Amino acid sequence: MNIKKFTLTLLTVGITMSPFTLQAKEHPNLILTKPGVERMRDNLGQVPLFDTTLSSVKQEVDAEIAMGIDTPIPKDFSGGYTHQRHKQNFFVAQKAGVLYQVLNDEKYAKYIRDMLFQYEAMYKDLPLHPQERSYSRGKLFWQCLNDSNWLVYMSQAYDAIYDYLSAEERETLETNLFRPFADFISLENPQFFNRVHNHSTWGIAAVGMIGLVMNDEELIQRALYGIEDDGLEVGGKDNDGGTIKVEGQRKGFFANLEEPFSPDGYYTEGPYYQRYAMYPFLIFALAMDNSRPDLKVLQHKDNVLLKGVNALLNLSDADGEFFPINDAQKGMSYYKSSLVSAVDLAYFYGDKNPQLLSVVEKQGEVLLQESGLQAAIDVRDGKAEPFIKQSVNLSDGVNGKQGGIGVLRQGDEDMTLVFKYAAQGLSHGHYDKLSFSMYEKGEEVLQDYGLARFVNIEQKGGGNYLKENKTWAKTTIAHNTLSINQKKHFNGDYDIASQHHSELFTFDAEREDIKVVSATEENAYPGTLMHRTMAMIANDNFEKPFVLDIMRIESDKKNQYDFPFYYFGQVLDMNFKYDTPTSLNPLGDDNGYQHLYVEGKGDAADHNTQFSWLSNGKYYTITSITNSEDEVFFTRIGASDPEFNLRRDPAIMLRRSDTQDTLFVSVVEPHGSYSPVSESSQNSKSSITDLSVVLDSEAYTGIKITDVKGTEQVFIISNEDASKSAKHSVKINGEKYSWTGPYLYQ
Repeated sequence: MNIKKFTLTLLTVGITMSPFTLQAKEHPNLILTKPGVERMRDNLGQVPLFDTTLSSVKQEVDAEIAMGIDTPIPKDFSGGYTHQRHKQNFFVAQKAGVLYQVLNDEKYAKYIRDMLFQYEAMYKDLPLHPQERSYSRGKLFWQCLNDSNWLVYMSQAYDAIYDYLSAEERETLETNLFRPFADFISLENPQFFNRVHNHSTWGIAAVGMIGLVMNDEELIQRALYGIEDDGLEVGGKDNDGGTIKVEGQRKGFFANLEEPFSPDGYYTEGPYYQRYAMYPFLIFALAMDNSRPDLKVLQHKDNVLLKGVNALLNLSDADGEFFPINDAQKGMSYYKSSLVSAVDLAYFYGDKNPQLLSVVEKQGEVLLQESGLQAAIDVRDGKAEPFIKQSVNLSDGVNGKQGGIGVLRQGDEDMTLVFKYAAQGLSHGHYDKLSFSMYEKGEEVLQDYGLARFVNIEQKGGGNYLKENKTWAKTTIAHNTLSINQKKHFNGDYDIASQHHSELFTFDAEREDIKVVSATEENAYPGTLMHRTMAMIANDNFEKPFVLDIMRIESDKKNQYDFPFYYFGQVLDMNFKYDTPTSLNPLGDDNGYQHLYVEGKGDAADHNTQFSWLSNGKYYTITSITNSEDEVFFTRIGASDPEFNLRRDPAIMLRRSDTQDTLFVSVVEPHGSYSPVSESSQNSKSSITDLSVVLDSEAYTGIKITDVKGTEQVFIISNEDASKSAKHSVKINGEKYSWTGPYLYQ
């Protein structure tokens, strides 16, 4: 609907736009403020993106009001009716509160009031949720996490209608609903509230925000600094195996703001959970900034929350979907409503970076708050600039000293490499040190599996994590990295894994023709050092940028090494012989191997093994340096999975047995295209004729790539000295190579 017609319609049906009078104790005072509301009213009908969003929200809320309020007795897991109904209630109530403030129509305030009193009548006698799976059962929902979601949103709805309610109504709601609710998710569930985790962030924001609305200093202090004496023992675990309380545990909002975030804004649980946690982080920080500006919560840790938004955007592919690092559902993107809020808030309360406005344009909606209004105004006024994702190295850990994530990009996101050398990532972390994934124009070339869960799909485990998340998705063999002796990194021991992280060797994205990330790991397998270097190279003799992958291994004993590549698409060609079995059997018994069917097995080619496939109309080839004693396995996920909880995705895996120190070297080469419409095949074969190791010592590793034109490329990495100022010189086959810095490419 045209917004001017929309505004006239509102006036016609009797909705006045005049400001209403606030009492001495001014409300709203969370994310909405009186000046911000007045500014939104003053701009109605003049800002297309804001008006469109408002119209859409009004349509949604009006439809809910017409259906009537339902607050059913809780009984379901995620995805079930009662779960979804209570979830929809808090979303709609918060939106209705905004509409009441902006449009000054009492029907929205009445709707919220009536809903809250239905919850007040229910909550007084509500027992724990009947589903017993969670380490912190909720009341409205099966876990306190979702109860906290409810209170974060309902506190905003209550704030919006605070002055509409009588003093007696407020007293009833606060005494029978809000204060008991806040006490339940905090004092009665300290194992949920008093930790550093995305769960706790929601609980903390919920308690703090309702405390701000009620002007309850005790709740505000509890949110900021936690429960002093929680009675919890050190070492307790949650449902995912994560530690609830560690020695010297910090607690409260500031602890959750400081510890999981690195100075670069990377959140240690990964972008999927950072996206989830950013909403309560930002909303509570903004509420504190509006109510207690002296504490400078929004600016805490050098504006790390605003940096976090930028980090999240850079951790997305060309389509805006977040890289599935750690537990992560694929397809989650910056089009999610929580990221709409995050981008608008980062724009308004940050430095008004015009590149963020192009993300706002893509999202197609804005937060109905002053930040969203300003973003929409500036989009209207043509201030948007393209958001350019560049290669970026994001540190992990409270001080940025616990590894990180390196993202290499070539050709305006035509090719993207994601390299993980991070810390464990709390309970949602995977055992996948030095793993990687690769994308071409937003499509996965070599994948990270992500999580084993069907979020909010009731038929699949109540929408919760499936057992295969532990038996498959978290395992080492499920990732594009090295597995030794069919064991997980750290033997799958969370407590040990949480003590260690990989170490960055070098990151360099300054050159146009090559971008490099390199890191070491020496704790995943005691007695074994892994040093992986990945280079994304753009060379005129190659149609597209390709990836050079060098994994150097030093061990104190002989081992079996497994090195998988999880690809998508149709097998085309290979240069080795193999056999296919008449029946499928698992590759192993545990540690994820029990979930891999063996679809084929052969001996690797002597010197170079090549494997090609077709995916999404594009060709790809992996060229690996091998010897005739190496084995090649064609595998497919899905063994030991009678309930079909896992995707049936393929992989090719190199196995090197009875070996101590060794080197895995491969090139992942995108090339050519196929059109099913024109039935035209272009450049379907690899451009590499030879890949060889020309130098391998304790100090240096050198690789030579020869293409079909006979042109040679040489890459040499220093294995010991990563200094950018260090000078190096080596002789290879009588030719001298000299350079400055950790690597040479020519």
